[in-house]
Amino acid sequence: WNEYSDKEHLKRQALPTQRRTQPLGNSALSLLSNLHSHCNGRIENGLATLVHVSTSSDGTTKLLLRLIDGWEVETVLIPFWSDGTHKNNIKNKANGKQNDGNNEIISVGRTTVCISSQVGCRQGCTFCATGKMGKLRSLTTDEILSQLFFAKKMVRLSHDGTLRTDQNGQSVTLPPISNIVFMGMGEPSDNSAAVCGAIDIMTQNDYFQLSASRVTVSTVAPSPKAFSDFVDSRCVLAWSVHAVRNDLRKQLVPTTKYTMEELRDGLIDTLKNRSLRTCMIEVALMDKVNDSLREADELAEFLSYITKEVPRSKLICNLIPFNDIGGAGGTTFRKPSMERVLAFRKRLQSLGICAHVRGTRGDDESAACGQLVTSRKKKEMEAV
Repeated sequence: WNEYSDKEHLKRQALPTQRRTQPLGNSALSLLSNLHSHCNGRIENGLATLVHVSTSSDGTTKLLLRLIDGWEVETVLIPFWSDGTHKNNIKNKANGKQNDGNNEIISVGRTTVCISSQVGCRQGCTFCATGKMGKLRSLTTDEILSQLFFAKKMVRLSHDGTLRTDQNGQSVTLPPISNIVFMGMGEPSDNSAAVCGAIDIMTQNDYFQLSASRVTVSTVAPSPKAFSDFVDSRCVLAWSVHAVRNDLRKQLVPTTKYTMEELRDGLIDTLKNRSLRTCMIEVALMDKVNDSLREADELAEFLSYITKEVPRSKLICNLIPFNDIGGAGGTTFRKPSMERVLAFRKRLQSLGICAHVRGTRGDDESAACGQLVTSRKKKEMEAV
């Protein structure tokens, strides 16, 4: 983090002309590269090396980065096309239709980058492939930022027509990056100093120029302190709740040491001391585990208490149908039917909770929520 202390020097020498897909520009990225003396002053092929790119049928693009010590992390680019062009092209392909002869997907919209904060994760959520890895090590601030560096490079390459899917050779033009979510590998609160340092750089106008409302940090909340660590950070908080009944949550998050009421009070105290009081509530729904109307009623009561205690707070509940992790670590969870998911959402909405169903993206390339695991550990897990 101290490598970025002379910010005025960076500002004087590296501020670029604004560009749609690369706000920092080549000069700023070159200067950032020179800061990394421990890896010969290089980000690419120094601090990290891009070793594999896979693109799913919906355009979701997963990057595998190898760090200087050989450990690997995954970063995911999730594009959203506002004009529906990509969706229509996929549908046409399935129906045997051609894409106007040029086989290219035109982009209008935005891209969200899902960032990792650690290699592996020690929280051990039973429905998450990353949790099966265990924590191998935390990432440094510059390693976190390197993921955004490579993500921006992928966007730039896609506009040159050189980024293609693995499946059919179709070129994919990724929209500009607008949002960052710390929802990749790792528990951000277990590496809060490095994550906060990266967020500080991402959200400064002189650097990556991201709005605080467009950077989201998701935590399973190992302790109430997990929230207070980010009280001054320029980001939106997200809490991976999954269940509010203590016995059920312990089943899903076996490392839990605090009651949900204790964790809730920690979130309330943090939100009261933040100017940005939006909080995302994440719930991974598993068939006949936590997707009944009983769990919906419990969740609504739990969240209503938070909004009552925190003036001007805004809670948004994202419902995430379980993504298959291939039986890693003996997992037997199943994706719930859409009928059960929609009934859960309807019950929440009827009780005054803002709730949405998050569409699954990238699952055919194991890039969806809960599926991230590097090949080095995946082979070990499959051998068990």
